Amino acid sequence: MSVKAVHARQIFDSRGNPTVEVDLVTAKGLFRAAVPSGASTGVHEAVELRDGDKSKYLGKGVSKAVENVIKTLGPALIDSGIKVTDQKAVDELLLKTDGSKNKGNLGANAILGVSIAAAKAGAAEKGIPLYAHIAELSGVKAPYILPVPCMNVINGGSHAGNALAFQEFMIAPVGAKDFDEAMQMGTETYHALKTVIKKKYGIDATNVGDEGGFAPNVSGAEESLDLLVTAMANAGYEGKVKILLDVASSEFYKDGKYDLDFKNPNSDQSKWITGQQLADYYHSLVEKYPIISIEDPFDQDDWEAWKAFTAKTKIQVVGDDLTVTNPERIKTAIEQKSCNGLLLKVNQIGSITESIEASTMAHGGGWHVMTSHRSGETEDTTIADIAVGLGCGQIKTGAPCRSERVAKYNQLIRIQDELKVAGTEFKYAGSSAFA
Repeated sequence: MSVKAVHARQIFDSRGNPTVEVDLVTAKGLFRAAVPSGASTGVHEAVELRDGDKSKYLGKGVSKAVENVIKTLGPALIDSGIKVTDQKAVDELLLKTDGSKNKGNLGANAILGVSIAAAKAGAAEKGIPLYAHIAELSGVKAPYILPVPCMNVINGGSHAGNALAFQEFMIAPVGAKDFDEAMQMGTETYHALKTVIKKKYGIDATNVGDEGGFAPNVSGAEESLDLLVTAMANAGYEGKVKILLDVASSEFYKDGKYDLDFKNPNSDQSKWITGQQLADYYHSLVEKYPIISIEDPFDQDDWEAWKAFTAKTKIQVVGDDLTVTNPERIKTAIEQKSCNGLLLKVNQIGSITESIEASTMAHGGGWHVMTSHRSGETEDTTIADIAVGLGCGQIKTGAPCRSERVAKYNQLIRIQDELKVAGTEFKYAGSSAFA
């Protein structure tokens, strides 16, 4: 079934910034998609088109991207007569219409909105859930895999106003029997953490950051990790819940070194450390704490540091700014053995088809894949279906707090419930997602 109408509008994300929403209409009805936005973005990401008019929304308006959907992408898709079930043809047309390598002409946010809406329409045309449609598009076979929820419970870096350099401290309930129990473990640990933080730092320290995690005024990574270990023990899940880090080190890479005091305008340059010194620090943390994954341990172009660290550690090393969900950079990272995990962000690359290609390539290289939200999110739950449809085994979409984060977890609960009711084979990824 082809597209009858396409419309777009400017709505707002979880940080109060404008973003793009697309409505796509077929004979089956109206299908809506909203596009997220990141705070710590890699320089190699697809271009998110912003208006740049400082007199409106501090220059962050997306009226140009909206107009590009209404006047260019929508008409091109309607005129093409392409069926919405043919996601690859839809996305190829969108990319061809843009004509640039980085989607800078019409905007990745414009293209992605149409791409996601088309995927939802395609699923409806087939009469199947979105996750099942994505599984068919990607060739992923049964059983469906429910991902481990990797919850960002302590915020630092560009996501919080504390002095913490590392951006995210996550908990992963790998010891659960299914997704429902995983959510129980994760939420109970989160609430235990709140109690620990309140007791040590006061009620103000339980205010939350962009992704729902707490942002206490801790002195560094080890103090944060100690809080997590205490919370996991207090919740009764010691050994069943593990820790993941998103360092987002490109944020504090300066002149070939790493500044762990980068939020201080008077940072002491003599204390900046080399990639090797930072790697040694990671090794010491992994030895001391139940850490099973580190994301973006080094700058997005510090390839040698990535390669050396991955060769010496047994944990998961995830590329985000390094790979930006881009098949070309993923291919290079696989060849150089720079990491062993991919952070899959659909808005980094800008289309469903390219996201599928990135996931397929990563899995083919023996990597793990973690589907991810962005810090500027919407109530759109597509990434939950993507995580299941692509068999990723891991998803990070913030703390079990703030509706735009919880919406994704709730969608995964619905998916698991649908599978149970239908008698469809599935399994919870658990610790095997990181093995």
